[in-house]
Amino acid sequence: MENVVRDISDTARWVAVYRARESERPDAVFRDPYARALAGDRGEQIANALPLGQQNAWAWTARTYLFDRHVTQQIAAGADLVLNLAAGLDARPYRMDLPPSLRWIEVDLPEILDYKEQVLADAKPRCSLERVRLDLFNVDARCGLFARVGRDARRAVVIAEGLLIYLMPDAVHALGRDLAAISGIEQWIVDIVSPGLLRMLQEQMGDIVKQAGAPYLFAPPEGPMFFDACGWTPVAVSSMLKAARKLNRLPLFLRMIAMLPDSTGPQGSRPWSAVCLLAKSHTQTATPASAVTRNPPD
Repeated sequence: MENVVRDISDTARWVAVYRARESERPDAVFRDPYARALAGDRGEQIANALPLGQQNAWAWTARTYLFDRHVTQQIAAGADLVLNLAAGLDARPYRMDLPPSLRWIEVDLPEILDYKEQVLADAKPRCSLERVRLDLFNVDARCGLFARVGRDARRAVVIAEGLLIYLMPDAVHALGRDLAAISGIEQWIVDIVSPGLLRMLQEQMGDIVKQAGAPYLFAPPEGPMFFDACGWTPVAVSSMLKAARKLNRLPLFLRMIAMLPDSTGPQGSRPWSAVCLLAKSHTQTATPASAVTRNPPD
């Protein structure tokens, strides 16, 4: 299994395979006509070689579906700019029904964005699209970008799909504070896992992603309430397992588990993952954990 995943950019090719496979189903819950080309032969090789195989494709399908729904709802509510952190090979500006007036900014490392531009050279985005080649660990550079977004947008929404799991808690906290400091940024969409699921992922994939320089790190014991300390309040928490059940994507052995009530507190050793919509804390009355919406968005 050595060198199956060479670097962090390979994970983007790997995930694109699952978007392609879902898109090719007759009952697909989303369509990404660019995913197969973006994944390339390399992405297919990775997906076929890794222990997390097709039986776990439901997780990526549910995550993509939930992010799509949140983005759609935020744009309908008035968001005029989407800032996509660690955008990877995401093709939402090309595949979603977006208003032409919307501004979309993708941020990632030069290598992955250069590759993406090459593959999508003949495709036309449905909104105004800008790509920013930037290492998010460069705090000064990212704060400069966030400040520009705050000046340019009336109401920006940030998405960070598949990013936080690779960061230490202190780094997630710092990123959250930097975003919360910008007046034009009001919502942040993230995905998180429980400590129990993190341990499972580390057991199954730990050595592989470490060799790629991208170990799995972030699984806050307090769950979505982690973000309270960095200026954000969770207002909707959507379990990926329950979303996959509603989408009829779960293997048989998980369907009964998905019917159990969802815990409203920290998940601990339970293998749990969710997509969370966060709102800037100072823009609203703090929402208690018991009042957080815990169903997938319609």
